[in-house]
Amino acid sequence: MNTRRILITGANSGMGLASSIALAKQGHEVIMACRNEERGQQALQQAREQSGSDQLTLMQCDLGSLKHIHQFAEQFYKQYDRLDVLLNNAGVVNLKRKETEDGFEMSIGVNHLGHFLLTRLLLDALKQSPSGRIVTVASGAYKIGKMHWDDLQLQHGYNVVKAYAQSKLANLYFNHILAEQLQGTNVTANCLHPGAVATSIGVDRDTGFGKRLLAGLAHTPFFQTPEQGAETAVFLATDPSVEGESGRYYYRKKVQSVKSRAMNREEALRLWQWSEQQTGIASSLHI
Repeated sequence: MNTRRILITGANSGMGLASSIALAKQGHEVIMACRNEERGQQALQQAREQSGSDQLTLMQCDLGSLKHIHQFAEQFYKQYDRLDVLLNNAGVVNLKRKETEDGFEMSIGVNHLGHFLLTRLLLDALKQSPSGRIVTVASGAYKIGKMHWDDLQLQHGYNVVKAYAQSKLANLYFNHILAEQLQGTNVTANCLHPGAVATSIGVDRDTGFGKRLLAGLAHTPFFQTPEQGAETAVFLATDPSVEGESGRYYYRKKVQSVKSRAMNREEALRLWQWSEQQTGIASSLHI
């Protein structure tokens, strides 16, 4: 199958926008899922202009709202019967503790629970593909992460590093159990570390400080451009060499071993069951 239908979360900026443009250039049909309608429309126009493709569409999706994720999935099934690739790209970083609409700490709520629910709701569409792929943008920050089971919402002693690292470890745990449960199906699940990328994640771009910070990052040699950061995600979404590969963690288009903590099935399973309880989605998979 040469042309795929690909859904990308957080597609209005950074790696999400770069991935949308790159995949559209390859001739794929791209659905850009964005939280903000206005920014989404601007990104859609930019993606169409830079890719030269008219096979891009916009759908509004707020991963910080369980209700909105359900509404998004309902709308998706009204318009489409199949999804070939789900690229779980959206992510947040907050210097100060914030909560989602449902009262979850924002990092665990959006980076993990939002994608957990969205993925589960779209599994039937992915199974309609000859070769469905789920690609989750994680981070090497998982290495310093741990699940704070006594305070997953980080109501006590919050800091940005603790929150982000926990959510990225959650991404790996999710990928681990998801790939395990998808064995024997036509759907695979992999995750990746994009490297250090100069994007607006965690930055208030509407302030003078935020604009100066983004401009500075863009010219710092240590940081990759969003286009460079998106390369592994694009690779996992389309490359024939990863056909049938599942449950793996990639960096710079190559499989990487992960720290033993990220391979803890008991912890991963505990997170999976907690996530089902928090999102209210009944378990349709056999664990």
